[in-house]
Amino acid sequence: MYFFSIDDFQMRVIALSLFVIAALTDLADGYYARKFGVITGFGKFMDPLADKILVTAALISFIALGYVSPLPVFLIVGREFVITGLRLLAAYRGVVISPTWWAKVKTFLQLSLVGFILGYITLLDGLVYYNSPALELFMFDYVYYFNLLFWLTAIVTIWTGIDYTVKYFYMLKTILK
Repeated sequence: MYFFSIDDFQMRVIALSLFVIAALTDLADGYYARKFGVITGFGKFMDPLADKILVTAALISFIALGYVSPLPVFLIVGREFVITGLRLLAAYRGVVISPTWWAKVKTFLQLSLVGFILGYITLLDGLVYYNSPALELFMFDYVYYFNLLFWLTAIVTIWTGIDYTVKYFYMLKTILK
């Protein structure tokens, strides 16, 4: 996100490339862990945590750069902190909370949205950099659409938080006694 925050086409290309590499290695890691049966408790905990860090850094940068309003980001990041806390409580009790199918959909949506916005802004910067007449095709109120996509992602994100809370309510109830 450091590279993305620099208003320069080449820096944004580096940022986009690093994000894509991080997202693809995350997918590959999960795929190979399942394929070769090397899923560990550490991996079940750290993989979602790494996803949260990657996405949260991007979301906060998007607010700072004016690409999205803070409220949907606040809801997404808030959910991530709550569920991470739930995972920590579960780990304290010796229970590993594996990501649900909906949580995987949520992660896919978040990573895709971040990648899309990084890609779109990088494309705009490239069109400006090369003084392309195609720039006019991409100049519209894209922030409105970014916010719409963030709200949809926030809804799915909150839904997965409710899903986890309902599934592990019994454990929370025992720990908080």
